[in-house]
Amino acid sequence: MTTILITGTNRGIGLEMARQALAKGWTVYGSARSAVTDPDAHICEHPNFHDLVFDVTDRAAVRAAAASLATPIDILINNAGIIGPERQSTLDMDFDGFAKALAVNTLAPLAVAQAFLPHLQRSTNPRILTVSSWMGSLSHAKSDRIAYRASKAAVNKVMQGLATDLEPMGVAVAMLHPGWVRTDMGGAGADIDAATSAGGILNIAEGLTLEGTGQFYNWDGSSLVL
Repeated sequence: MTTILITGTNRGIGLEMARQALAKGWTVYGSARSAVTDPDAHICEHPNFHDLVFDVTDRAAVRAAAASLATPIDILINNAGIIGPERQSTLDMDFDGFAKALAVNTLAPLAVAQAFLPHLQRSTNPRILTVSSWMGSLSHAKSDRIAYRASKAAVNKVMQGLATDLEPMGVAVAMLHPGWVRTDMGGAGADIDAATSAGGILNIAEGLTLEGTGQFYNWDGSSLVL
């Protein structure tokens, strides 16, 4: 049975990934800053769902959560993220908000990966996937939401480096664009719903091998340029 850890399972894509992973018969560890509540699908009542409460920017809490587990983890999905401050133009920047975006979107995925690496190393097929964004691609020359874009560009580079370092250990690492999704962050006018995005991400997670490590994928499995 596959065991997966997903950060940010309190809503949106993360919650939908947890639902779909449970439907596959997987064991799911879901993390959020508070206990997950899902009155529609009742995932918190599912025997294969285990709620981990921690803030991804709280290093001590992340390490404590990892220390509380003894089970191997096959897949880690760094999904927790924020859009950043209201003011995030190169000409008018909320620098404290920029720093928070970097803390959540860039630094936290690495901290979570480091903390749970021993659990991944006990798997026979360990994989780390980080939800990034096409908005962070350096080939995409736009300046709106620049704090968010910069944090995603940075996490792409961090994860590319992590892929290089973990390849000899047999751990595959990938970054992915979830699509423009109808969530609180994406808005009602986005292209796809959370179920479609989540299903695509889990398909990538299932098929990821060392051959694809360090790559940037669209939610549908196609390749993107970093």
